[in-house]
Amino acid sequence: MNIGILSDTHGWLHPSVKRHFNGFDEIWHAGDIGSIEVIRDLEKICPVVRCVYGNIDNQEVRADTTENLHFKCGGLWVTIIHIANKPPKYNSETLRLIENNHTDILVCGHSHILKIMHDHMHKLLYINPGAAGYHGFHKRATLVQFKITDGQPTNMEVIDLGPRGKLLVR
Repeated sequence: MNIGILSDTHGWLHPSVKRHFNGFDEIWHAGDIGSIEVIRDLEKICPVVRCVYGNIDNQEVRADTTENLHFKCGGLWVTIIHIANKPPKYNSETLRLIENNHTDILVCGHSHILKIMHDHMHKLLYINPGAAGYHGFHKRATLVQFKITDGQPTNMEVIDLGPRGKLLVR
């Protein structure tokens, strides 16, 4: 399975997201979507789009999403939440989700800081794709893509979309 992950678009979808995620099995958005149009544009790229809302999202986005998701994909249990804090010191809601559900992959956003690491304490893969939006305090816009092969995450790749606030289409 080919998975694309993004977060913190803040109402703007970089034009090259379509090219990077075209033909993927699923796209996961870890919140601060910013507008319902971002979700609709992602749905035009991929048949399965899973989104959680973030702290900046309005009622229209919240009505179409949920605060967190927990699902099985390619044999792995995935939890997505917008604000998780840094591993292994997660906030109480994230700890509750990890402890009450078997989580193999934890995806979050909010910090605008790209970070992918194994959390050995909680026995999971932590993925924060950074921020893909035009606005924010991040220096570079980023996406993450990977595959799930035989129940394992493989081919993890960070896609650098360029400096935040500059429209670079590659």
